[in-house]
Amino acid sequence: MIAFNANVRDTGSPPIPEAQGWARRYDGSRGPLIDLSQAVPGYPPHPELLKHLSEAAGTEAAAKYGDIYGDEGLRTALALEISTLYRGRVTPDQMAITSGCNQAFVLVMMALAKAGDNVLLPAPWYFNHQMTLQMLGVEARALPASAERGFIPDPQEAERLIDAGTRALVLVTPNNPTGAIYPPETIRAFADLCRKKGIWLVVDETYRDFLAQGYGVPHALFAGGEWQENVLSLYSFSKSYCVPGHRVGAIAGGRAILDEIGKVIDCVQICAPRAAQTALAWAIPSLNQWRAGNTAEITRRAAAFRGVMAECPGWRLLSIGAYFAYVAHPFDGVSVFEVAERLASARGVLGLPGPWFGPGQESHLRLAFANVSVDSIKEIPARLAGFTP
Repeated sequence: MIAFNANVRDTGSPPIPEAQGWARRYDGSRGPLIDLSQAVPGYPPHPELLKHLSEAAGTEAAAKYGDIYGDEGLRTALALEISTLYRGRVTPDQMAITSGCNQAFVLVMMALAKAGDNVLLPAPWYFNHQMTLQMLGVEARALPASAERGFIPDPQEAERLIDAGTRALVLVTPNNPTGAIYPPETIRAFADLCRKKGIWLVVDETYRDFLAQGYGVPHALFAGGEWQENVLSLYSFSKSYCVPGHRVGAIAGGRAILDEIGKVIDCVQICAPRAAQTALAWAIPSLNQWRAGNTAEITRRAAAFRGVMAECPGWRLLSIGAYFAYVAHPFDGVSVFEVAERLASARGVLGLPGPWFGPGQESHLRLAFANVSVDSIKEIPARLAGFTP
C-alpha cells in the first residue's frame, strides 16, 4: 500500500461531523435539537453587511489577486480598532489578513516551529491547535489548566515545561473550550516569561468581542512597543460579524515576524476572499452598536445557562464565558462519549466530549450556549431530567 504522511494519518478525524452524526439519530420527540456543539453565530449578519458583501463580490477587483498581507483598507481599519481597544499603537503594516483564524494559526506555527520542536498549549486545548501541530510534526506540550484554578494556566508551571526545543506558548482567551477569561496580570506574566525565555507568545482572541463586561479586551499587551519582539495576536471575524463562511482572520505582529509569515502566505496562497475584506473594512467602524447588542445578547444567554445548570442535579458547571460552558457530568465510571452520544440521540442536546480537547477531560462536556436562544437554553433542565446514558 502506498504510504501516507503519518503525521496526518495519525491525527483524529474532525470531531464536529462525528458529533453531528449522533444528532441525526434524534427523533425529535422532545422538541427541536438543541445544538451546543459548534461555535457558530446564533443570529444573522447585519443586513447592510450582506449588502456590502454582495456589492463587493460583483466588482472586478474582487476577482483579482490582492496584497499578500491583505487589502490595505481592512488592515487599516483593524489596526485602528486594536489601537483604540488596547490603548496602544498598532499600524497597518503590523497586520496580516488570513483565510480565517485557524489558518492564521497554521501560518504562525509554520513560521515559528519545525518538526521536532514543541509548543505549549494550555490543556484542555482547542483541538484544531493540537491537530495543526501534529500535522507539522511539532509536539503539543500540555500546560495543565485545572478546574481548581478556574482553568487559568500557571506561568510558573509553564516555566518548568519550557526547554531548548520550545518555540512558542499559546493562550486562548476567552478560552475555547472552557470559556475561561484570563486575568490581565496572568497574560502579562506569560508575556514576561516568554520574553525572558526567548520564545513567542501567541494569543488567540477569537472571542474577545463577547466578554461579559462589555465590548473590549482584558489586557494591555499592545500598550507598549515591546510586544513586537515576541507577541502575536490572532483574531477571527467569523463570530463578531456572523460570517464564518467567508473565512477571514487576522494576525497582529511585529514587522520581522510578519515578513516570515508573508513567505508562507505567498507560497500556499491562504488568502481571505477580497469581497469579504472590502465589506469588513466598512463594517469595523460602522457596526459597533450592532456588535455591542450581540455581546449583550450573548451575556444574557450566559446568565440563562448559568441559571438552568443550577436546576440540573449532579451536573456541575465548571466554567463559563464568552461562547462556551464547560460542564462535568454526574455518571461515575461511564464514558463521556457514551454520555454525549446518548444525550444527543435520545434527548436532543448536542455537546462535545471533553477528551477531544486533550488529556484528563474524561468527565467533561463543552457546551456552546451562545448558539441558541434563551428560550432553548431554558429547555435544558427538562431534557436532562431522568437522563441516564
